[in-house]
Amino acid sequence: MSLRLSIALTTALLTTATMITAAPAYADGPGSGTPYVVTVGDSYISGEAGRWAGSSNNSEAPADALGAHAYHDNAAGTGEQIAKCHRSKSAEAYIGGGVGGLNLACSGARTATSNGDDFKPGLDFFDNGAGRLGQAKLLQQFATTHNVKQVVVSIGGNDFNFASIVQSCVTDFLLSPSWFPDYCKDDSSVVANFTAANVTAVRGRIATAFQNVATAMRNAGYADNAWTLLVQTYPSPIPAGSGFRYGQTGYTRQSVGGCGFWNTDADWANATALTTINNTVRAAIGQSGLTNTRLLELQSTFNGRRLCEKTVGLYEEVGLTSWTQPTAVDRTEWVNQIRTVTTIGSNYFIQESIHPNYWGQLALRSCIRQTYVQNRGGTCAIAGTGLANGEPRMTLN
Repeated sequence: MSLRLSIALTTALLTTATMITAAPAYADGPGSGTPYVVTVGDSYISGEAGRWAGSSNNSEAPADALGAHAYHDNAAGTGEQIAKCHRSKSAEAYIGGGVGGLNLACSGARTATSNGDDFKPGLDFFDNGAGRLGQAKLLQQFATTHNVKQVVVSIGGNDFNFASIVQSCVTDFLLSPSWFPDYCKDDSSVVANFTAANVTAVRGRIATAFQNVATAMRNAGYADNAWTLLVQTYPSPIPAGSGFRYGQTGYTRQSVGGCGFWNTDADWANATALTTINNTVRAAIGQSGLTNTRLLELQSTFNGRRLCEKTVGLYEEVGLTSWTQPTAVDRTEWVNQIRTVTTIGSNYFIQESIHPNYWGQLALRSCIRQTYVQNRGGTCAIAGTGLANGEPRMTLN
């Protein structure tokens, strides 16, 4: 990262940290001192793809906002505490203004911990006795000695096998012709995720995850009215079929845009898949029986800035050369391209695909800050052009 970019990023982060002038009134918890926001859950809150501010097929440089240390969250800033969790420095947790932030989320996490070669801590109390802990356990340990006021959670997408659904859709796009398209929406492996029985099962697991968070806070000594559980839904990452800037004839939609969905599948993804996932998350709040919850609605938050949407473009398509240019936040995408073998020889990761990027993460951070300051949930939306204190302009309605 050049000195100029480093100075620009540092200035943005410092100005962002001055935004909150007063913390909301909460009942006291067992901790003392600095109030904290803690984020738990999956890649949509861990900061996955948070290194990149938009996309370019010519070079990584125009979009590389955070550089090689973007996901390094150990004390020295030289590596990850858990490999491939991708807790980026642009993640939602760090709202600033005298409020501390802790990011316990992990890319790839489900409601329950997966203790395989790629350890993925879930929202449970997993403890293998050798330092591998579930996120609820980590939250409990932290909250015991800190003043946690708000816990923000994003969970459930991976329980619906989000990554494999995207893979199926892109594979079907690439392996079938436009005159005889093979749609992923009716693939048996995709349909199985949205049966009534599976939706019910996933809803139960999400509700249990919410209850585990509450149990962790109770075990740490908190009354339920001493903190808030903020549940966020998932944003739409791609437009409906009519909103793509690339046609579906040929391979341009994937080879250039990195958004290989047939129009019909994109319509289904927004109207059925995403809606079902978010409805399940909402229903799980009620099933959990918790009374200190709030909902942050994000389904339409990125509309107008989504991957391959007509209203934005790659850097080379909109005539820009750097994420530091004043109009970059308005003219480039807030969602990362879907990548396959194109990551070979680059600094990109396949797991960054179709996740909120640097712009998207900072936009969501603004949403979280507003829920904290205003002490409520709501629907977050784009409020204008340009940056405010280094972040996209967002409003909580």
